[in-house]
Amino acid sequence: MRIRQFALLGATAALLAATAACGGSTSAADSAAEKIKPVSVSIEGVGAVATDNDLAKKVPADVRGRGGITVATNAPYQPFIDFKVEGKTDEFKGLDYDLFQAASARLGLTATFSQQPFDGLVPGLQAGKYDAIAGGITDKKERQQVATFVDYSASGTGFLVATGNPLGVRTVADLCGRKVAVQKASNQAKNLTAYAKESCTGKAVEVKEYPENPQAVQALIAGNVDAVAATKVNLVDTAASLTGKAELVDDPAAPNGWLASPNGFGFLKANKELAEAYRAAVQSLIDDGTYDKILARWKQTPIAVKQATVDKAID
Repeated sequence: MRIRQFALLGATAALLAATAACGGSTSAADSAAEKIKPVSVSIEGVGAVATDNDLAKKVPADVRGRGGITVATNAPYQPFIDFKVEGKTDEFKGLDYDLFQAASARLGLTATFSQQPFDGLVPGLQAGKYDAIAGGITDKKERQQVATFVDYSASGTGFLVATGNPLGVRTVADLCGRKVAVQKASNQAKNLTAYAKESCTGKAVEVKEYPENPQAVQALIAGNVDAVAATKVNLVDTAASLTGKAELVDDPAAPNGWLASPNGFGFLKANKELAEAYRAAVQSLIDDGTYDKILARWKQTPIAVKQATVDKAID
């Protein structure tokens, strides 16, 4: 199907060239401009987002001709993606959904989401079943063998401490010699253990593992540990629900958390032009404040970035 589409576009281009050679007034630039159809979406709590013609011109001609792209996701994975109505698997909501819809509108495109198994997202992208993947997906170097990622946020490890931060924990270095609660078999358990061996000479971090994060948090409230280490994006709501009991550490040197990995929208590696168009669209949303409003709607301001990037995985 896509081979036929490219062939048709090639024939059309040849016809336009022949027309121009005979003195016709139609040019390739005129044709491209004609294919940009204004799109507008309204995002709850944010407002309307409309097409920017200059950005829309960055979209590959075949995609612009279709007027939209297909996006595979795996819900629920709050706050990034969720079902709009429980049990109805063809309507979505969430941070990624809003941001992708806004970026698509900015490019003059519509985005149609569909539910897929998580372990099938990257293989399905590689097989050409859809144009993009989204939904809190970490940009990893291994995945870059197949996909190009537009990185729109970053999330690492956050540290939850008792209200008032009596021990003065600001960075991971301040955890040396402390008791830190983590979820069993989590990245935090692995990374903190490795960090202690390398950087906490004589003052090892006592990593205490709990079955789930809520138990780790309760250990902090009970005074059994000095801090909780968990994915920062998950600790934002936790801290908000524990006013007067616990607070999230703010490290200006690591605003997205310790060892923050980027989250990205994935596009087929061969479609780098489309990925660059979306990077530019996301950057425009950052620049005009729409991005901040979307993150604030989903209470995820701490994972914001100032620059939309491509393929910035750290591992």
